[in-house]
Amino acid sequence: MVILKPKKGKLLIAEPTLTGDVSFNRSVVLLAEHNEEGSVGFILNKPLDYSINDLITEIEIPFQVYNGGPVEQDNLYFIHKVPHLIENSIEISDGIYWGGDFENTIELINKKVITDKDIRFFLGYSGWESLQLDQELSSKSWIVLPNKYESGIIHKSTNAFWRENMMELGGNYLLWSNAPENPSLN
Repeated sequence: MVILKPKKGKLLIAEPTLTGDVSFNRSVVLLAEHNEEGSVGFILNKPLDYSINDLITEIEIPFQVYNGGPVEQDNLYFIHKVPHLIENSIEISDGIYWGGDFENTIELINKKVITDKDIRFFLGYSGWESLQLDQELSSKSWIVLPNKYESGIIHKSTNAFWRENMMELGGNYLLWSNAPENPSLN
């Protein structure tokens, strides 16, 4: 297996051995930023029991909200693929953008100009201080993979996302792809 370096736009796949961590067990994280100061990402496969209109009453359409990570879980974040509609967006890579003018975004969602295929909302984010992610990679907590889905990752199904990546990695990871999430309940 080729070992990739973390870089914004890449995916972090939790190693199967990362089972004791409630936040990151079986997580797939999109890195939104990675530099010498640290890293920021959003967990893509942990839907919450909230819709966006449960949190922001001005939004009329019930888009799913995801757990972005353990940091600042009282704040709402979003990624999208419509920078031509959402001003002040920050490019992550491959047609994926982070944030932007939220008031305008609300308006465009309510007018059905922006759909759930264009945007994904998160409570909180995943954050690492300078060199912290590198240390976790050295201790084999994560696998770095390219985002082969590009902007399509926004509407990628979440139910089996981690499992699909384990199967694609093959080898010993195939065994983990079918293991129960909590082996003690087997």
